Amino acid sequence: MSGRLIALAGNPNVGKSALFNALTGAYAQVSNYPGTTLELAAAPWDGGVLVDTPGVFGLSGYNDEERVARDILLRADAVIAVAAAPSLERDLFCVLQLADLGVPLVVALNQMDEARRRGLTVDGAALAADLGVPVVEVVAVRGWGVPHLRRALDAARPARTGAYLDDATRLAQERRISLRRAVLILEGDGELAGAAGVAPGSGRERIYRRRAQRAAALARQIVMGRGGRGACSDRMGRWLLRPAVGFPALAAVLAVLYLFLGWFVGQRVVGFTEGVLWGDWVAPVLRRLMLERVGAGGLPEAVLVGPHGLLTATAGYLLGLLLPLVFSFYLALGFLEDSGYLPRLATLLDRAMEAVGLNGKAVIPFVLGLGCVTMATLSTRLLSTRRERTIATALLALAVPCSAQTAVILGLLAPLGPRFLALYALSLLGVFLAAGFLLRETVPGRTAPLLLDLPPLRWPRPGNIWRKAAARSGGFLREATPYFCYGNLGLALLAQGGMLTRLEAFLQPMTQGFLGLPARAARAFLLAMIRRDLGAAGLLGLHLDPGQTVVAALTVTLFLPCLPSLLLIFKERGWREALLIWLGTLTAALAVGRLAAWLLVR
Repeated sequence: MSGRLIALAGNPNVGKSALFNALTGAYAQVSNYPGTTLELAAAPWDGGVLVDTPGVFGLSGYNDEERVARDILLRADAVIAVAAAPSLERDLFCVLQLADLGVPLVVALNQMDEARRRGLTVDGAALAADLGVPVVEVVAVRGWGVPHLRRALDAARPARTGAYLDDATRLAQERRISLRRAVLILEGDGELAGAAGVAPGSGRERIYRRRAQRAAALARQIVMGRGGRGACSDRMGRWLLRPAVGFPALAAVLAVLYLFLGWFVGQRVVGFTEGVLWGDWVAPVLRRLMLERVGAGGLPEAVLVGPHGLLTATAGYLLGLLLPLVFSFYLALGFLEDSGYLPRLATLLDRAMEAVGLNGKAVIPFVLGLGCVTMATLSTRLLSTRRERTIATALLALAVPCSAQTAVILGLLAPLGPRFLALYALSLLGVFLAAGFLLRETVPGRTAPLLLDLPPLRWPRPGNIWRKAAARSGGFLREATPYFCYGNLGLALLAQGGMLTRLEAFLQPMTQGFLGLPARAARAFLLAMIRRDLGAAGLLGLHLDPGQTVVAALTVTLFLPCLPSLLLIFKERGWREALLIWLGTLTAALAVGRLAAWLLVR
């Protein structure tokens, strides 16, 4: 797209997404930044394009969010630095770092209404005089001040930088590079230093210290009032960080998420959209119309309207299964994001997640995985590093059963009594912890420390949640559709050639001799590769004894991820990592199943 590139930038939880929506309306496109799983929103705006960069605390390049924000800011023609007025003392450091880059700048002081409610007065004119750039007070969720921000962007200009950047100015002149690149090189950015043919600078600590001193002095000048902390939401936010309150609250949130995503959407809504709306009404009509044109039998029928056809199975997966789940997932995620609960949950569970090489943010995918592992795999985009996303994806694929599978497994084990149910649950937990420990020690890279801002708890605005969910869902479906088409096309070709029947026969020695199960159990494992709940349901009616039931339930739970999850893993992690995860889950499932058979099956 031609025209200017304008970037929204700032700390997390300053309201960038709300301001982006207020500026652009409903025309945003959400897509992955090249080479990453980070979602970025972009929209045509003011003759160019407006991009909402990831919320970051700095541009040091420690994680994907910082690297992506840095790369966009290096190319931006102008930047809107967004700061939250209630937390301006904290946000000024990021504003000053953006100012020091020498990019044409406008500062948006967001959440001014909340600052006033807290008894704070922010002197925007004094901030504008100090920086030498336009400063506009806005309330993004209401659209207040947004027209003024549009007009102020025409007056965007480089801010006054601190005297501590004299070395950066000299480097920019000597190497004929932009000031923004020179500043980041002096702060130790090795990637940019290599591109400029110089050694990374060692001035980060000195620059950061001087910048922090300037931010503190500026805050004392422009922020007045004590900002009382007696509000009910403030007290509740602090209580949620204490285990005595935080863990019961977490249990309640988990229950609500499970009921909404797992039971209501995953079973009731999807049961209607996939089973009735698509399976009983739409797919038969498509099948009849296509058969009138291509005829029954042969490859065209198998590829287009067969059990794995593009017009029946693929469209059913995408529209009947994934669309309700994806949209509902993003609704739930948006509610938790905008309410301010997610950072508190991550903080509460940060130490526990260290056992499997993750930080507290990883609890979000595992919670969502109890509803749908496919959507939980998508939510690993929230994690900061490639290492964390790989570990979380592998654990989800291996040891987190989705709600539909869990319901069938409970139906299998409940009649056997609590002893066998506890044996299954403890075995699954043991596999999760053992696999997590192994991945922590073997996956290269490092886990990012948990650096989170704790925004005030607030009631989210439905319109904002709805718009974000719609934009994110549309972006996901645009990216995922080709993968599902290729996957079902491959299955259709295998079925047409009789390979699926041969695979079932191939699996029978494994199920009968290796796991001590009836030969007919091979079909259950084959079905589990397509849908996990179908695999569990395939165990019903096999007349298994209690030991065989536990072995079968445990193995089918740990068995290969279902087709939608597998395709999403290939999309998110790439072919090499996805193949390793696939082989790892298969090996672990067979090893644990064999051990359980040796102990329980006589």
